[in-house]
Amino acid sequence: RHAVCIFYLVLRALDTIEDDMTISLDVKVPMLHEFHSYLYQPEWKYMESKEKDRQVLEDFPTISMEFRNLSKVYQDVISDICHKMGVGMAEFLEKKVDSQHEWDKYCHYVAGLVGIGLSRLFSASELEDPVVGQDTELANSMGLFLQKTNIIRDYLEDQLEGREFWPREVWSRYAKKLSDLAKPENIEMAVQCLNELITNALHHVPDVLTYLSRLKNQSVFNFCAIPQVMAIATLAACYNNKQVFRGVVKIRKGQAVTLMMDATNIQAVKAIMYQYVEEIYQKIPSTDPSSNKTQQVVASIRAMSLPGGPMASRHHYSPIYLSCAMLLAALSWQYLSTISKATEEYVQGGEN
Repeated sequence: RHAVCIFYLVLRALDTIEDDMTISLDVKVPMLHEFHSYLYQPEWKYMESKEKDRQVLEDFPTISMEFRNLSKVYQDVISDICHKMGVGMAEFLEKKVDSQHEWDKYCHYVAGLVGIGLSRLFSASELEDPVVGQDTELANSMGLFLQKTNIIRDYLEDQLEGREFWPREVWSRYAKKLSDLAKPENIEMAVQCLNELITNALHHVPDVLTYLSRLKNQSVFNFCAIPQVMAIATLAACYNNKQVFRGVVKIRKGQAVTLMMDATNIQAVKAIMYQYVEEIYQKIPSTDPSSNKTQQVVASIRAMSLPGGPMASRHHYSPIYLSCAMLLAALSWQYLSTISKATEEYVQGGEN
């Protein structure tokens, strides 16, 4: 628990530096490259950030002290991931995401490495078998599925803030500029582009199901499974939906709570995945350029998700257990951002 919480705070600090547009590149790039070394410098902190999460940089000595109190096996994982992520973030500060390969690479740096790091922590704690931490390809897919969902859903918000994460290789087939997709006259092409990216993201689901099927510890399972079922529900809501280019598409709060309560075992998760890919399948337009690819990936997910037995009944846990499980899920989900706003609104009561 401590290792995961410190991992989250360290990456939140690194992310805050990356996100702060007031830091010049000649200052930011070396900071990102060297950030992992700050974990071993008791006095290091950064007081000039203008970001909303600047407290993690201003109080970094508190975080780094707790980091140095962790077992060395945890320190080594966190430091290594932090180093790789900082280098990757710096690489993409000075270039845009062009090819689908680069999209995968960017998502690996900012999210796949989180999945790999968490998996190594699970194995290091001996709560999970060594293979969970060793199979970096599956762990990477866990992060990529969440990050791509976030990027797809946040098209309009990113446009308004001057950020572009949709791969040029895809959107350039539908528009001259990525911003053109938000124009009403381009909505048909925009939705086709959206559907192609969702189809791309769905290719990670088989890896997600294989990864989750290996987990043995209940808390670890909940922590990993809840963000993934939230992501598939979000993609189902976004698929073929013009609203992605007009506002924020969110899953309903009641739907989110139901998913959190139900995703407690692999059979339940498979049933949830099956339900949402069926929802997508029913919405595939026959005229969509990606329709064949979408049908193919849905078929592969169906084959893995077919209920092999009765739907596992919901377990009855104590309120304290559920609170802890939800807190863990919320921490993971917040870092990977996939439905951070929906979660915040749920916690705060929301406007609906």
